Formats: sequence, C-alpha cells, structure tokens
Amino acid sequence: MEKQPLLEPRPSKGERYTLVIHGGAGTMSKQGSTSEQQAAYKAALTAALEVGYNILREGGEAMDAVVAAVTSMEDNPLFNSGKGAVFNVDGKNELEASIMLSKPPASHPDIPLSRRGLGLTLLTRARNPSQLVRALYLAPSLVPHTFLSGATAEAIGAGLGAELVAPSYFFTEHRWKEHRRGLGLPEEPLPATIIQRDLKDIPPLDQLPTGTVGAVALDVRGCIAALTSTGGRTNKLVGRIGDTPSMGSGFWAEEWLTKRGHILSWPREILNKVFRRKHQPSAIGVSGTGDGDYFIRLASAVTIARRVRYLHEPLEKAAQAAVNDLLVEGGIGGIIALDDMGNVAMPLNCPGMYRGVIREDGVPKTAIFDDDLLDCTFNPLSSSGVAFMSVTLSRQVRNFGLDCPCRTKYKRMMITDTLPSFEEKIQYPLLTPDLDIIK
Repeated sequence: MEKQPLLEPRPSKGERYTLVIHGGAGTMSKQGSTSEQQAAYKAALTAALEVGYNILREGGEAMDAVVAAVTSMEDNPLFNSGKGAVFNVDGKNELEASIMLSKPPASHPDIPLSRRGLGLTLLTRARNPSQLVRALYLAPSLVPHTFLSGATAEAIGAGLGAELVAPSYFFTEHRWKEHRRGLGLPEEPLPATIIQRDLKDIPPLDQLPTGTVGAVALDVRGCIAALTSTGGRTNKLVGRIGDTPSMGSGFWAEEWLTKRGHILSWPREILNKVFRRKHQPSAIGVSGTGDGDYFIRLASAVTIARRVRYLHEPLEKAAQAAVNDLLVEGGIGGIIALDDMGNVAMPLNCPGMYRGVIREDGVPKTAIFDDDLLDCTFNPLSSSGVAFMSVTLSRQVRNFGLDCPCRTKYKRMMITDTLPSFEEKIQYPLLTPDLDIIK
C-alpha cells in the first residue's frame, strides 16, 4: 500500500481541532470479508467523521461534535449501538452510553467544574443514547449524579427532548441471528413483534460478541470530549453493566496544569525557570472498545491519563501499554485517545478495529484491520517546544527482543526533534531497513 504523504505543519494550538472515532474492535479478517463490506464500513466511518468535523470547523463544541459523530453510527445497523445493538440472553436490547469532558463546555457556563461526566446503562427506549446522555449531562439540577440507569434516565431525558422509541426499533435480523446462534438455537423464528425484516443487505463483518462505538474530539477552545455508546455483549446476562458507562474504565477525559518542560532538554528547563513560564493546561480524552470486563478490572481509560500525567509518557506509549495490559490479562480490544496538542493514538491488540480521524484539513482517514495504514501525528515545533513524529517497525522487531504487542503488525512510537540525532530520538534502537515513516 502506498504511504500517505507527510502532513502539513499543524496550526497553532488555539486553532487546532481534531476528531477521532472507533466503531468497535474484534476478530474480523480481510480473508473473511468482501470489498463491499469493507467499503460499507469505511463509508459509515467517513460519514460520522464528516458530521463531527462540520461542527468543529464552525468553531463548535467538542461535546456537540462527538454527539453528532456517534449519532451517525448509532443510526447505522452495521454498528453495535443504537439501531444495530445486540441482544441479551433474553432477546432484549439493553443499551449504554457515556460522556465526559476535560472541562465544562463554553456554551453552558452553568455546568460546574466538578461535573466531569455521566454514564447511562440499561436503556431500552432511547433511540440515540448519545443524545440522551448529553441532555442529562447538561441538566445537573435534574441529574446531579455520575451514573444513572433505565427508565428513570429515559423519563427525565424525554422531558428534555430526547427521543424514545418502541423496543422493536432496535431489532435487526443479523443481530437476532447472532443471538440465536450464540444460544445454540435455530435462527428462526423472528420475534412476533417484528413486522418487517431488516432492510440492510450487507451483513456486518465477523467480530467480537462485544463491539462499541466512540468518539473523542478536541475543539478550538482546547476542550476534549469523549463519548461512547454500545449495545453491550451478545447474550449478556439481563442487567449486565459493562465498561462503556463505567467512568475510568471504558471512557475518560481530564484537564490538568503542567509544565511542558518535563519532556524537554535540560537547557530548556533552565530557560523555563529563568523566564518563569507559567503552568499550561494539558488534556486528554479516551474511549475504549473490546472485552469490557477487562477494561473495568484494569481501569484502562483512566490509567492512560495517569501514565501521561504522572509518568510523563507520550500519549501513544501510554495507550499502547493499556492494550498490552488487556492482552496479558486475557482481554482483547482497542482504544482511541486524543490530547490537547492534537496527538492521536489508536492502538489495538486484535486483528481489527473500525477507526478514523479527521483534522483541520477536512480529509477523513479510516482503517479497519490492524495492518491498515492510517496517518499519525506530525507536529512541527509547537508552543510547548516539542515536535512529535510517528514511525513504524514491522514484526521483524520481535527478533531483536523488543516489546512489540502480540497480534499487532505495526508498533508506533513517539520521537522528538529537539535532540541531536535521529538515532537518539527513538525510544528503541534504530533498526534498518525496516524503519518507515508512515505519513
């Protein structure tokens, strides 16, 4: 596959905006899919990126951009959320969603700083859980909590304008057949409440019995919003709650004050002290997909933020460590993460994850399989004094004993351009000729 060209220099921080999305991770394979299926997923990802981008381009809130992107995927039966949600063991749909912001949205100054986010679970009538969770998040007087479930959440949301539908709305034939096969039952008959069959002719790719959609956006104000929505696991127990609404497990967003100098050379540290440079805000947003119980056990999303904040790790390294930890424990999945500098991470430890990113140039870029090429961040010298570039090493690095994640073809690593030579910048020994810039 032809490598993508180097990205243009990124704008100054105040002009940056980025949207990154995922549509679930799993065991899909190129051999087991058709070009038509792949094209359908990429078209759906592109549509979600474009509706979110249109909001960011006009100076809109990150919160509204992620809601728009996720709503697009919830309305598409290809994804396990909204219309395409899977069934539980009783043949019912129980949906979940969550939202979290690094700081309150500028358009709603009444939101207190302490109101970080909200998780919803056991939804059965909310057409778009993403819109419901947004409405409840923006109503702290009605919903002062961080977690809410079922009929109460939907009743309050209906009063705020969220659309409720009959449970039969969520039925899709391919999800029903997955449910029946998983229980060892015949695929027929269809539920008596279903009047017409699913109109989608393109079946979804084989994947995990889980699946989730999510979006993380950075707006021009430096706010990061993360939103995740799912139908959960196929044939989950009634009442099961996954990582999607569990704050810190399947989603996270945070802002803190930091001295950017922790990744700079010692001369720059001295200059920072001489000129008494003030602390600057840093922010991060995370959305995960995969084996939710493992995300909960490992608190995967917040752990990424803690590694970035306290260990001063690059975003990509922290996110990669999280998916590696999942694999060690027996779980598989993927993560999308975004920081306030516009750096993006999309690590996965399984054969595929539907994913995409769009930046200020308005060009949507998508990928499905683990070896698909997708642009990584290249920042020229920014206001923090640091530039980031991404490189890849092939599977051959394993022969040299490097820590390369199992079942992942490409290993992405952050390097800086502030050190003397290229060989000294990379976090691992430079191995040629397998080194390749993937812009």
